[in-house]
Amino acid sequence: MNLIEESFQNREEKKKKRTTKIIVGAMILVLIFIIGIIAYLMYIKSTTLKLTIDGQANEKLKELFLFDEDGTIYAPIKEIASYFGYESFNGDYSEKSEQQSKCYVQNENEVANLELGQTKIYKLDLTQKDADYEYVYIKNPIKAYQGVLYVSTEGLEKAFNISFHYDQSKNTITIFTLPYLYKYYANRILDYGFKELSSEFVNQKAIFNDQLVVLKENNQYGVVDINGKTILESKYSNITYLVNTGDFLVENNKKVGILSANKETKVRIKYDSIELMDSDVGLYVVKSEDKYGVIDIRGNIIIDLENDEIGIDVTRFSRNNIKNKYLLAEQLIPVRKDQYWAFYDKNGNQVTDFKYDHFGYIASNNREAINLLIIPNYEVVVACKDKKYTLLNLNGSELFAAIADDIYMTISGGEKHYYIMVNDQRIDAEDWLDSNGIRAKSNTTTQNKNTNTTSNNSSNKTKEE
Repeated sequence: MNLIEESFQNREEKKKKRTTKIIVGAMILVLIFIIGIIAYLMYIKSTTLKLTIDGQANEKLKELFLFDEDGTIYAPIKEIASYFGYESFNGDYSEKSEQQSKCYVQNENEVANLELGQTKIYKLDLTQKDADYEYVYIKNPIKAYQGVLYVSTEGLEKAFNISFHYDQSKNTITIFTLPYLYKYYANRILDYGFKELSSEFVNQKAIFNDQLVVLKENNQYGVVDINGKTILESKYSNITYLVNTGDFLVENNKKVGILSANKETKVRIKYDSIELMDSDVGLYVVKSEDKYGVIDIRGNIIIDLENDEIGIDVTRFSRNNIKNKYLLAEQLIPVRKDQYWAFYDKNGNQVTDFKYDHFGYIASNNREAINLLIIPNYEVVVACKDKKYTLLNLNGSELFAAIADDIYMTISGGEKHYYIMVNDQRIDAEDWLDSNGIRAKSNTTTQNKNTNTTSNNSSNKTKEE
């Protein structure tokens, strides 16, 4: 081989080596690129919000949530209701309207009322005849975003009876509905040696407090925790979970009392009936031997058991939107003894004499008149004495002598108006109250400052870590 051929061969070998290096380098780059894509896709997958409801993934539901800049998660009330088995409507359940600053959700068991700017959710148990409204509080007020009402996840739990858990490290939301949890624990308690789980709707809610109201083979009720450990022994003829306090109304020998989850006797088992008056002040209406009184959560007597009736049939005043028949304007307790009515305050002080025929006006001849109990913005109550009417303030004082023939409400164009009729003369009640120095409650709420739910970046429906 001559020098020319050898030089040519060396150049070819070097060229092949360079080509090989280029190919190998390109393959390595392609491999790195592919690995990078796979890693990126895995990263995207790991940082994309995942949501399950009752163990099933739900892509549509997760798109409804908004993440506020402070970390609070919100959801549109009406849009999310159907996912939990509820219908949704504008307005208030007890006073139908299309008012968009209010809405309510409803299923076969319960109604929940929510209002813009409020941290109080009113709930009505539809499974109980003549049930009264109860209420729960939430930390963050109801907000509006682009004209839609939103509630925090705490509000979701309380309004819709769900369990909600967000794991920020895994970016996952886990939701369980009450029917799912009830079915799950109904099977588990069989392993604990009990006949069945109480099917009462209010008792089902004890699940959210890790407590189960159970029935044994001897048809006696008890309470266990979710692991089967005894909380209250199975020796009661009935047990009802008290959602607002977490206590239990227990019954034996047709008498009832209240026990706590740590077995403390709060109210002795000696009354014919016990009904919650108001959870904020911790008062109960009790009945014994056909007489009524009021006690506090420790069983102390607030109003003696010597009355024939406590509370008013507020269903007769449905357009007045009254949610508590025992506590009017959150201050006055209506009490009847023999044939006359009086008011007490929440401390058990009698603020009027027993001299009123009844409280509230029932419309009769006037076709446009609507039954009226309270003029809400002024917190005054209609009272009847000797077949004539007057108005009482929260101190029980009469604002004028009982001379009115009628005190009623009308509704025109969705607006409520209140009138006093005296000797065929119609007087605008609110104008009269204003002119006599009785001030209306401020209608200004925190709604304006809570109108925007989120910061500018809250329109992102899912959170990317």
